[in-house]
Amino acid sequence: MIFDFDTAIPRAHSDSQKWQKYAGRDILPMWVADMDFKCPPAILAALHERVDHGIFGYARPVKSTVDAVVAAMERNYGWKIEGSWIAWLPGLVVALNVTAQAFAEPGDEVLTLSPVYPPFMSAPKNSARASVHVPFELQAGAWTINWDALERAVTPRTKLFYLCNPHNPIARVWRREELVRLADFCVRHNLVLCSDEIHCDLILDPALKHIPTALLSPEIAARTITLMAPSKTYNVPGLGTSFAIISDAALRTRFVRATAGIVAEVNNLGYVACEAAYRDCEPWRQALLAYLRGNRDLLLTTVARDLPGIVIEAPIEATYLAWLNVSALGLADPIAHFEQHGVGLSECAYFGAARGTYVRINLGCTRATLTAALHRMKLALAAR
Repeated sequence: MIFDFDTAIPRAHSDSQKWQKYAGRDILPMWVADMDFKCPPAILAALHERVDHGIFGYARPVKSTVDAVVAAMERNYGWKIEGSWIAWLPGLVVALNVTAQAFAEPGDEVLTLSPVYPPFMSAPKNSARASVHVPFELQAGAWTINWDALERAVTPRTKLFYLCNPHNPIARVWRREELVRLADFCVRHNLVLCSDEIHCDLILDPALKHIPTALLSPEIAARTITLMAPSKTYNVPGLGTSFAIISDAALRTRFVRATAGIVAEVNNLGYVACEAAYRDCEPWRQALLAYLRGNRDLLLTTVARDLPGIVIEAPIEATYLAWLNVSALGLADPIAHFEQHGVGLSECAYFGAARGTYVRINLGCTRATLTAALHRMKLALAAR
């Protein structure tokens, strides 16, 4: 079956946060992690069937929905989970906040690596926990963990470690030896590990495989909360459906208890989309990956050829996001400069990087949109 990723779907006058940000302005939105592709036909068909049912009462996942997730974990990663391990949530940002409240007390510290998806740093602060982040190092063209700095960052009040795998925004797939070392780090320091794996089905490098952190050993599984969702891969974030996989019963009980009375339930359509995504959409996902690889290659070629002063420092191994070093441009406000020339990018300061050093660009768009955005960026550089 052939899937169409080249037809632009009008979103400028829709409810899209991505496009509303620049309403009335000629700016291509390349910021938030939301693709411009229509979601898979199988999901649309399932949603139409559910809407035709006509009743939308309070929902719980049916057995076929749970089975679809369980089967996907085993098929994709060789991870045999049980349906009872799944805690359903209306979003992964919710899960990060719940985890901070469940496993740390006010004043305790949550450790992570930066730059990183902003809620990793804001979630602990929302409930009076402290966020501590250790910067990555760039070595031989690869982002690496500064293990010595990570060890020094631990204090008696450190209770949690947030991992992003694959990593947003540096598009890094963590290797088994790195995950094993992180697992050992968490065990030695008695830290709960919260592993956000929402981009796990978006590996762009065919030579790499996603490894769920909880799959490494029973010991690390007993202290790991794995967060996943169909939202990024199948472009259904607006349906608000995600889940935590927690094999340890005591850990799961604490997590679920922290959701009581404050976390909304997943809606009917979200469950339907989730089931269809994991059960019926593998051909679409493979086609998407091929298209995203093409977009990545276009970005790499254009940056090297046409965008002097912008550097992609490491391979884009996963996700549809790229982290661009713009420090050589000497711009006081790169975001404002590119917006003035019609391209809306993500501000690096929100990810824990020094303002003016990086921007993040979203490649989850039509080839024509990406081409136009890169052309505008070229004009922006010429206008400095």
